[in-house]
Amino acid sequence: MSFIKTITLEVGCNVGNQLRHLQSMNYGNLYGVELQWYAVQKAKSLTKEINIIQGTAYDIPFKNKYFDLVFTSGVLIHISPTDIKKTIQEMYRVSKRYIWGFEYYSDTYKEVEYRGSNKALWKGDFASLFLTEFPDLRLVKQVKVPYLENENVDSMYLLEKVQ
Repeated sequence: MSFIKTITLEVGCNVGNQLRHLQSMNYGNLYGVELQWYAVQKAKSLTKEINIIQGTAYDIPFKNKYFDLVFTSGVLIHISPTDIKKTIQEMYRVSKRYIWGFEYYSDTYKEVEYRGSNKALWKGDFASLFLTEFPDLRLVKQVKVPYLENENVDSMYLLEKVQ
């Protein structure tokens, strides 16, 4: 079997479902970093030849520019405003070329009640947060997907470091 050679990191990989899906499409060199130790243990039991470690999004334990692609899906929304800047700096630091995200979207960065709790979810324009922080990033594509049953919107974006 021939694997796609891209080195990819998922920040906040949970039990590794998305990494396993990429692997099923012949992607190799897959890595995940996850905060919760029990999710890391479960991910390790569910995956084979995927490197999953425990760590935080705001202190990613890899070398600068190690990954061709760094991505999140439904993770930045759970990073507090005090840590979001450090998180996007870390994602940028370990990315050689691309940053991809799929997150709840809002024109303004704001807190949202989450399962009856406060200080657990924020939505915003995460692509713009990256672009404002790093002038050498360019927006390759962004798609905003409105929900059918309410006013919520998700955003999928791909950013590239300008060489």
